[in-house]
Amino acid sequence: MEKLVCRRNTSTASTTLFRLVAEARSRDGLTIADALGLMGRSGFGFVMLLLALPALIPIPGPFGMIFGSALAIVSLQFAIGFESLWLPSLLANRRISAKAFEALERYASPLVRRIEHFVRPGRMKAFAGPRIPYLLALPVFCLAVAVALPIPFGNLAPVAALCAIAIGLIERDGLVVLLGLGMTLIALAVTAALVYAAVGVIPWI
Repeated sequence: MEKLVCRRNTSTASTTLFRLVAEARSRDGLTIADALGLMGRSGFGFVMLLLALPALIPIPGPFGMIFGSALAIVSLQFAIGFESLWLPSLLANRRISAKAFEALERYASPLVRRIEHFVRPGRMKAFAGPRIPYLLALPVFCLAVAVALPIPFGNLAPVAALCAIAIGLIERDGLVVLLGLGMTLIALAVTAALVYAAVGVIPWI
């Protein structure tokens, strides 16, 4: 069992991601608990970003299932109002190689910077305040489950929605948070369609 304390941080998502990858290189990899200890102490937005982005890594490994499951567990704890986050040891002690973190930076950074380009800190801040994570926990949980599902190309839309919500929270931009919620509806509809298609294909296999 692992517990992690979340505190606020004024770093942007892209700069924090850069520091995380640099730390992974220096240690030749990090466990999920290590990464959350470095990045997750900044609050729900950073935790979401860290646990969503690895699903984009196009290298062998069940990254979507592992990190999606971790995010689902964490989102429920934010809904309850926990300050210290807990993950099962099976997930918390899962070690991610430095190579995987470098791939994360290569593939995820462009998406993060693209979203940050539209950010205006303090805009519609009522939708990005300190109580909002409690209200976002349910849609984030649904997105996390979608990320965890073993569906080919099924991660892209949920991860994009999660990134928008996360960066909106990090930068206190309520409009970007609302945009992420709109993307959530699209992502869940796409996931449902992919699941329906997959179930229809199974009898033919």
